[in-house]
Amino acid sequence: MRNTHVESVTRFSVSLPASLARELDRMTREKGHHNRSHAIADMVRANLVEHRQQKASAEIAGSITLVYDHHGHHLLDLLTDLQHDHRENIVATLHAHLDHDNCLEILAVRGRAADVKKLADAMIGARGVKHGKLTITSTGKDLPA
Repeated sequence: MRNTHVESVTRFSVSLPASLARELDRMTREKGHHNRSHAIADMVRANLVEHRQQKASAEIAGSITLVYDHHGHHLLDLLTDLQHDHRENIVATLHAHLDHDNCLEILAVRGRAADVKKLADAMIGARGVKHGKLTITSTGKDLPA
């Protein structure tokens, strides 16, 4: 069920150099925002998510993306063990074969920022992982629409 509660709006003014305002307008159009207010609200939300994830105890959601050579059997055992050891933080996984040798694995994760980052660091730092990235977002509970 969708929340039909409409939050009140606070208006405030912002002064920008003309060149920065032009860039904001260009970005607003390119991203498909209705107006500057929507674009700025989107930027504020993004910065709030970034700021909150700095707190070790904050609850976050996100994804861990890994690219690795599936021939490394020790690596597969290690990644599987890590996933089993952190099943409380892993919501879902997706495994795709990119070619004969390389696999892409994406894990949807959530939990305390410190726990999620520890898991991501262990997986990304595993010998045989060619590339890895942790992408953080909000669980949505602490973020207004």
